[in-house]
Amino acid sequence: MDTTKFDIAEYLDDEEMVQEYLNTVLEEGNAQEIIVALGHVAKAIGMSRIAEQTGLSRPSLYKALSPDSKPQFETILKVIRAIGENFQLKASL
Repeated sequence: MDTTKFDIAEYLDDEEMVQEYLNTVLEEGNAQEIIVALGHVAKAIGMSRIAEQTGLSRPSLYKALSPDSKPQFETILKVIRAIGENFQLKASL
C-alpha cells in the first residue's frame, strides 16, 4: 500500500479554513507551532506570491517558516501582512 505524506496546506483552500486553522494554533500552540502554521498558510496561498509581497526570497521564507527556525519578528510581521486578507484573530473573552 502506497502512502503519501500529509500536507495541511492542501486543505487550507478557503479563507474560513485558514482563519480556523490560524486561530486554533494561536489558541493552543506555542511560538514554534505558530511559525510553522504561518508557513503552511503561506504555502497554501503560494510561496512565490508571499515572497513577492514580503520582498523575501522563496528559500528564505521556507527556511524562516520551517520547524526549529528562529525568524526575526520583522519577517513574521511581513508574512502576516502578506496573508492579511486571510488572517483575522478571533477574540476570546
